[in-house]
Amino acid sequence: MTQQRMGWGLLTGVVGAIAILAQPLIAQASIENVDEWMTGQVDESEQPMLPSTQLPSHPATRPPIHPATTVDEWMTQIAQATVQITGVRLENTEAGLQVVLETAAGELAAPTTRAIGNALIAEFPNAVLALPEGGEFFQANPAEGIALVTATNLSDNTVQVAITGADAAPTAAVSAGAEGFILSLVPGIATAAAEDEAIQVMVTGAQDEGYNPSQASTATRTDTPLRDVPASVSVIPRQVLEDQGAVRLDEALRNVSGVTFSNSIGNRAQNFLIRGFGATQFRNGLREDAGGGGTFNTRTAQETANIERIEVLRGPASVLFGQGEPGGIINLVSKAPLDTPFYEVSFRGGSFDFYRPTLDFSGPLTADGAVAYRLNVAYENAGSFRDFVDSRRYFIAPTIAWTISPTTSLNLEVSYLQDRRSPDIGLIVLNGDNRPADLPFSRTLADPNNSTQLYDETRATLVFDHAFADNLSIRSAFRYTTSFESFRDGLSFIRNLRNDNRTVELGVAFGDQFFETYTFQNDLIWEFNTGTVEHRLLLGLELSNNNVRFSSQAPDNQQNITGGLLDIFNPDYSAISYTGGFQVFAEGDFQDRRTFGLYLQDQITLSDNFKLLVGGRLDTVNSNQLFQVDDFATSQQDTAFSPRAGLVYQPNEMLALYASYSRSFVPQGGRSATNTPFEPTRGTQYEVGAKADFLEGRLSATLAAYNITRSNLTTPDPNNPNFSIQVGEQRSRGIDLNVVGEILPGWDVIASYGLIDATITRDNRFDVGNRLINVPQHSASLWTTYTLQTGDLAGLGFGVGAFLVGERTGDLANTFTLPGYTRFDAAVYYERDRFRVGLNFKNLFNAQYFAGSQGRLSVLPGAPFEVQGTLSWQF
Repeated sequence: MTQQRMGWGLLTGVVGAIAILAQPLIAQASIENVDEWMTGQVDESEQPMLPSTQLPSHPATRPPIHPATTVDEWMTQIAQATVQITGVRLENTEAGLQVVLETAAGELAAPTTRAIGNALIAEFPNAVLALPEGGEFFQANPAEGIALVTATNLSDNTVQVAITGADAAPTAAVSAGAEGFILSLVPGIATAAAEDEAIQVMVTGAQDEGYNPSQASTATRTDTPLRDVPASVSVIPRQVLEDQGAVRLDEALRNVSGVTFSNSIGNRAQNFLIRGFGATQFRNGLREDAGGGGTFNTRTAQETANIERIEVLRGPASVLFGQGEPGGIINLVSKAPLDTPFYEVSFRGGSFDFYRPTLDFSGPLTADGAVAYRLNVAYENAGSFRDFVDSRRYFIAPTIAWTISPTTSLNLEVSYLQDRRSPDIGLIVLNGDNRPADLPFSRTLADPNNSTQLYDETRATLVFDHAFADNLSIRSAFRYTTSFESFRDGLSFIRNLRNDNRTVELGVAFGDQFFETYTFQNDLIWEFNTGTVEHRLLLGLELSNNNVRFSSQAPDNQQNITGGLLDIFNPDYSAISYTGGFQVFAEGDFQDRRTFGLYLQDQITLSDNFKLLVGGRLDTVNSNQLFQVDDFATSQQDTAFSPRAGLVYQPNEMLALYASYSRSFVPQGGRSATNTPFEPTRGTQYEVGAKADFLEGRLSATLAAYNITRSNLTTPDPNNPNFSIQVGEQRSRGIDLNVVGEILPGWDVIASYGLIDATITRDNRFDVGNRLINVPQHSASLWTTYTLQTGDLAGLGFGVGAFLVGERTGDLANTFTLPGYTRFDAAVYYERDRFRVGLNFKNLFNAQYFAGSQGRLSVLPGAPFEVQGTLSWQF
């Protein structure tokens, strides 16, 4: 608790100083007029202009500025040169829609205007948005014929107003009023020529949909609205991560129904379950399986510094992603380069000596904006509520985007991650008990002198996009990943609990693991019609090669050292000693897996109300492995076909009903008594659901019911205990409910509920009816924030959340359970212009709970109450 009080004291002092300095900092932030500091000049000479009758008769001018002779004169000239737009107001009149730009003082210069597609762009020089609610202006569907109105700050003290017409670019009469400038709009009329052109408006940055993004690419590999997808999909946008202070994946995914934390591989990574079964992790649609398709998805905790959003697809997804457990897909989507300069530095610190500075820089590298970059950097140094446990990581991720032509682009993303941490297996369950042992949550049951993991990863992803025509395009992605995991300082773990129910026998493993992955993925998308039926056809090909190499150091060719004893109730870590000597590192063990996948998908619009999705994928997987210690070598080839079919019925614009069927597969290792290769495990799901939009589309809900069967599981051979047979089966069925969006301006919510009945349905080792490990029958979450929109305190926000996880079993034999719990979080933050400060209170009432289990000798306690503060600045 001393560390916690120190962290709280530090944060209190920092926030107190910030509160005193906030007002002058914010005021100064809105007086930026050093033109040469950072410019984003774009030659507009070749842009299409509106007819001269739609332009103001006088050109844009800048008031003359005489040289300043004192600092006061210089500051006065800066304030006079830049006009603050303090309000953007939309008024519907008999003549049409008017956009009124209000100014507190000073006169706006006349704008330059141009038309792009169906958007009218007006740019006001020597101006900056200074809205009471902060940020930028965004209003969808303000009037008939007008789809969108936005007002945005550009980098060179220019305010851009974009008015997007429903069918064509509107026309505008620009006039000066007593309050500022007035743009009187008349909706445009689409012409035949305009309809033939691609109607696409490029606006600075991406449109922010807040908590409720309307589409995701994970489910179909195409930009399809979520309401048109016959599957349950959730999207966690960046805004939720920032409001909740979420740095790790488990903090983000607790907002999604049906997703539960599974295990951490001894504090080395984070793995999850969806609907009771394993979830496969992806990044930008490419598999994150560093172990070559093995047991675990990742070897270290995923870094979120460069993540824009997290997309979760529930249910079997082999039709597009190949081998994977039937739970579903967790896809992390990276931040993309921006076409205007953006610079943000941030610092987060808090309890248990947690410190995390980050930076996020982006912008164009060329005058025409054809080449843009993004750079994300993070450093994290953290202690823990667990004794002798700490971590440190470095992360850097540069990205370059090159728009070669209007139809061709090339994107290169590179990242480097180094992670050093103390492995931690958690607590244990005593012999004969059905609950974890009553031990302090801080107690470590390992040898702190022989327990360090170092993980080093480098990845590079090259993505090529080209449109052959408006209806035909290709996307090719190539990724190379190499990583290294080392335990040369030892990996301590519990081998056994003695009969005295207090002494554990420790083992220590020493070794290195090398991972290398090549992935080549190609998607060809063709849109065409057959009569009145619309098709979006996806043809894909994927090649991958995963290699794992092992080296180890141990006595007598064994993989670990034995003999360390520890009293769990009165530990003396200095007295731990081991038997056995050490030998040099020996290499030779390996696992290789080569995959070829060919897939086809057709999204068919039968009518305005009916949408059909059908697809299938054929995979061939060649696996080879050698383990010299066990004198075990195998080589096998697996082939699997994975179909999917779904139908969506939309009786109106606010409701969508759907039903779907899908399958998955995972190659199965092991040995049979006859040396016959095992068939892949198969997952089969049937699902029905409904999706509804409320409050004019600001609030969305998804309700789904499902039944998943996982078959072809291996179990011990009763006649040959050293071998396996393939007779096991498991089933999960339940209900998912997710609600996300905006209730009122400034009031956001994300909520979920999951009901899961996950049991063993056939087995010769465990009882039929046993519940699956780490799966609660009931789970729920609610997080809501409210930000003041007007007044002197505009930008001040509050957040509160509750996260409920029911009772779970800790092993397949159901010998012990993890109690259910409810954890409460809260947040308070202040955001104005480019400045944000916030406090996050996690596990507000200090609930004691267990996050997950890897069996009776590894139960993971949850973190107690902690406070984290964040300070960020954009410039």
